[in-house]
Amino acid sequence: MAKKVVATLRDGSKDGRAYTKVIKMVKSPKTGAYVFDERMVPNDDVKEFFKN
Repeated sequence: MAKKVVATLRDGSKDGRAYTKVIKMVKSPKTGAYVFDERMVPNDDVKEFFKN
């Protein structure tokens, strides 16, 4: 059986739930293929990430 891996993003006083993993599909200017831009951003900056 496979083990379940649990990862936490807590660092001292920072709470891991204050961050969200966002994934955006972007067309590469070089090849024309789609690539995925994955980042961990604070919850307040999620809308700003998708605007760009």
